[in-house]
Amino acid sequence: MKLVKHFLRFLLCLLVSCVRLPKRGCNIVRTESGAKRSTPSHQLSEMAREDGGADRRRVIGHGSVDDDGKPKRTGTVWTASAHIITGVIGSGVLSLPWSMAQLGWVAGSVTLFLFAVVTYYTSALLADCYRSDDAATGKRNYTYMEAVQSYLGSRQVWFCGLCQYVNLVGTAIGYTITASISAAALYKADCFHKNGHSADCGVYTTMYMAVFGISQIVFSQLPNLHEIAWLSILAAVMSFSYSAIGVGLALAQTISGPTGKTTMGGTEIGVDVTNSAQKIWLTLQALGNIAFAYSYSMVLIEIQDTVKAPPAENKTMRRANLLGVSTTTAFYMLCGCLGYAAFGNAAPGNMLTGFGFYEPFWLIDFANICIVVHLIGAYQLYCQPIYAAVESWAAARWPGSDFVVRQYHPFAGGNFSVSMFKLVWRTAFVAVSTVLAILMPFFNAILGLLGALAFWPLTVYFPVEMYKRQSKVERFSKKWVVLQSLSFTCFAVTAAVTVASVQGITQSLNNYVPFKTKL
Repeated sequence: MKLVKHFLRFLLCLLVSCVRLPKRGCNIVRTESGAKRSTPSHQLSEMAREDGGADRRRVIGHGSVDDDGKPKRTGTVWTASAHIITGVIGSGVLSLPWSMAQLGWVAGSVTLFLFAVVTYYTSALLADCYRSDDAATGKRNYTYMEAVQSYLGSRQVWFCGLCQYVNLVGTAIGYTITASISAAALYKADCFHKNGHSADCGVYTTMYMAVFGISQIVFSQLPNLHEIAWLSILAAVMSFSYSAIGVGLALAQTISGPTGKTTMGGTEIGVDVTNSAQKIWLTLQALGNIAFAYSYSMVLIEIQDTVKAPPAENKTMRRANLLGVSTTTAFYMLCGCLGYAAFGNAAPGNMLTGFGFYEPFWLIDFANICIVVHLIGAYQLYCQPIYAAVESWAAARWPGSDFVVRQYHPFAGGNFSVSMFKLVWRTAFVAVSTVLAILMPFFNAILGLLGALAFWPLTVYFPVEMYKRQSKVERFSKKWVVLQSLSFTCFAVTAAVTVASVQGITQSLNNYVPFKTKL
């Protein structure tokens, strides 16, 4: 009964996390701008924090406060692990059967496990860096970049910011591609159902990308994520829905058949791939896809900032990381292994749009609708930090410009306001990212590149370097050598995956006709 009680409690926390942290970029948006930061609970008043914490205000009527003057944190290992699971599971899960097909049963399963171990270990190191100087009593760092600033200085902050924002821009492009493929798959699934599986149901994806871009121009004009909380909640629910449908369909296909040919080493040279070079490139791209699926370090500090003390926050986060990563890995193993068992070495790049599944067509349609709705919200979650950074810079650069700072209220009596700079800048950003997606509509290569760009710097390098400073690890000591070896190995993997992903994009461009991509 005690185990059942804890399990039900965990499920409740997971549901609550859909509201509080619906996706990986959510808490970054509330903290990354540097001008203001909101507490995770939407019921608490917004707190200002400028100039390293000089302006701190207490929330009246909410009881005691923590050591930093902010409302008492109430998060537990259950809520933190639920935030992690909600933040990690996303569209990257759709590519796992394809990644397994490139690696095979042995290497695929081992790779998923190793990425889980590395992610857990470096996340534990990062958790120790939430407080400066001392992991239990030091000054709090509220964001990833604040932690980097505190431990590594301004020069490293620039590198950290570059890595984060390049990843955010790339994710906007990747989500545009993924959403358009899923939208086009709705037409294709219905066509196959009506005309048979051998019918020519190809459809161009350019139009769907354009429609997705137009919708994002509209949503991008909303002030911030607090104004579209309903969209974030819906996006989180959709993420779990299509992931669960994918696992269920793969399990049904594996049981009922027919299933594809699987091997211990994955795709075979001369059968599934033309030569050994192609095998190597695709294998490296598969590693990037798996890295993309596991990435959540950029929001770990924000999650930890919701946890109460005592016990010390880093101890709670170690347990939460273990529970969150273990649960996610089990889910990924199910999705990747069942998908590979169902499709074999011919597994599609996207398990819900590659049409290894034809029936029930209505369920496949529903899953793809879930993907589109989820990515509409996720796009905003990832783009809001970019918007905030540019708009804060413009306001500081031209404080007297009406074009930049003057707010217009298009709806009488409403709270909605917009500046001309915001309207022009956000529209231009969405338009450019949509055009880039149209010009590079390559799902797996783009995911591999995004995974590579985020994995080493954000998941490994910065946590390792900050931990070494925080723990005062002696140079050339045993621990120093282990940490440096881990960082170098992951850097080598990241470099190889980056080259392979760029090669995949370049090769695809050789046979690509602009605006003529068919699903």
